[in-house]
Amino acid sequence: MNKLICFAHRGAMGYEPENTLLAVEKAIQLGTDWIEVDVFVVEEELVVIHDDRLERTTNGSGYVMEKSLAYLRSLDAGKGQQIPFLREVFEVVGEKAGINVELKGPGAAQAASRLIEEYIRDYGRYPDQFLVSSYNHPELYKFHQLQPTIRIGALTMAIPLHYAKFAEELNAYSVHAGIEFINSDFVQDAHRRRMKMFIYTVNHQEALARMRQIGVDGIFTDYPGRDE
Repeated sequence: MNKLICFAHRGAMGYEPENTLLAVEKAIQLGTDWIEVDVFVVEEELVVIHDDRLERTTNGSGYVMEKSLAYLRSLDAGKGQQIPFLREVFEVVGEKAGINVELKGPGAAQAASRLIEEYIRDYGRYPDQFLVSSYNHPELYKFHQLQPTIRIGALTMAIPLHYAKFAEELNAYSVHAGIEFINSDFVQDAHRRRMKMFIYTVNHQEALARMRQIGVDGIFTDYPGRDE
């Protein structure tokens, strides 16, 4: 049986505060294949945080994109960790894992395009070390227009009427679907369209067994290092 590709969801967030360098370092230590993080643009810098508001994951308050970079960097994102910049995640990961960047908020496509291009041009990274995903399909399409050699993943929280057709229309490499919205027909349709199927968030053995049974290609998990 083929090994499922493992994505550390927001870093190893089952062990360390999500979307922090501590969580990223833990994922690397556990030998994960890929590390997934979420990004917003603030003052032209990509900051790594999942929610559009600060309350759940930091000691700050308000909307991420309405705050200054200085304010965001002053916050505690858990265990004394700062909200990281995406470039800091790139530096920590190096070539030890692939990085899945999930675009959040307006302007993320252009900023991610610039940063990834910089790391390929100046730091010897390769296009296949990156995967860019989003629920915002126009933003994802914009990124693909800017960086056609970087693979993209189309996120969905539903089983679409025409299964994976929406992702094929974006020229996506992969479909990223929620575990609540997946069945074998959806997986088979993605494969017929020559796309990978990656499922979030798979944290339990019985769920993992079901994902294997229906033939998915990989999983996002809060607990990388468990038996994939």
